[in-house]
Amino acid sequence: MQTVSTFQNLPLLSPIHDALAAEGYRAPTPIQAQAIPHLLDGRDLLGCAQTGTGKTAAFALPILDRLGRTARPAGKRGPRALVLAPTRELALQVAESFTTYGRHLRVRTAAIFGGVGQQPQVDAVRRGADVVVATPGRLLDLMGQGHVAFDALEVLVLDEADRMLDMGFIQPIRQILAALPRRRQNMLFSATMPPDIARLAASLLVDPVRVSVAPAATPVEQVAQWVLFVAGDNKRALLTEVLRDPTMARVLVFTRTKHRANRVAEHLGRSGVTVAAIHGNKSQGARQRALEGFKEGTVRVLVATDIAARGIDVDDVSHVINFELPGDADSYVHRIGRTGRAGASGVALSFCAREERPLLADIERHTRTKLRVVDQHPFA
Repeated sequence: MQTVSTFQNLPLLSPIHDALAAEGYRAPTPIQAQAIPHLLDGRDLLGCAQTGTGKTAAFALPILDRLGRTARPAGKRGPRALVLAPTRELALQVAESFTTYGRHLRVRTAAIFGGVGQQPQVDAVRRGADVVVATPGRLLDLMGQGHVAFDALEVLVLDEADRMLDMGFIQPIRQILAALPRRRQNMLFSATMPPDIARLAASLLVDPVRVSVAPAATPVEQVAQWVLFVAGDNKRALLTEVLRDPTMARVLVFTRTKHRANRVAEHLGRSGVTVAAIHGNKSQGARQRALEGFKEGTVRVLVATDIAARGIDVDDVSHVINFELPGDADSYVHRIGRTGRAGASGVALSFCAREERPLLADIERHTRTKLRVVDQHPFA
């Protein structure tokens, strides 16, 4: 298959090309260049790609092209394409991408997720949504109530499959799959390929094309990675200290628990930092406000847990700070991948207490990277 250097080389409908041009997209990312031609041919696909590689457009553009070229089958109800995503933030973001790229097409998109009233979502499906982007739990609820049928389904996407597995969605996903028409195009995207995901892919995909970009164990080259050794009790004071640096313009701080995210955000707020926290206990409205503030620059620091952060798609995060090291090395890779995106450089700082040393050793072994030590700080 020939190399694709610009979107113009791809045989997409002209309304899609117009939308891409309006967004300033000229050259596809590696995953888009590799995946889109196969998907336009109707192949199943297994994509190994992290967030920030452009994978949403890699599946959204071929789906929109397909829906734009052919009419809905007569008398068939329900969406023609279904995208399953692990978090409500990611579901909203993916739905937004479909709306953006499909703005010149007559394609309707609906996002379905928990934490908010279901009626507007039911109404959106009833009005004839062509694309449904959903979290598994809420979708199963609506299916159980008879609000969603899949007679017309042609395409299924499982996005961030490894995170859905981590969140315990494997059983709901199997229940959803059992309700879908057998003849369809399937795509599965995952940053990592643990055995359970490999088994799910084998049962779901038919003769798939495999596309892999930036293997999960290789953090983005543009990210400078530093570790600061500090006693656990001094971490909040150290965080306040490092945030005095004016180059820290848009900072994502990671904690391991929701409770700690709240405590860190409260501490920073008292120190005069514009800050918001985002985690699973926050209402959908609060999460959206925090995210919008962070994107617009009115919130300088966003404190997040790993699961909540999966839906954060902000290009110019200047720094990622691991207030606590994650329990596994893959999560570290996901975290630091939030900076150094779209060709920009980024910085990741990890605060490491004595009891976290084994986690640091795991991360360095997994990423094959020795983190540089910052020993000149007040709490060293």
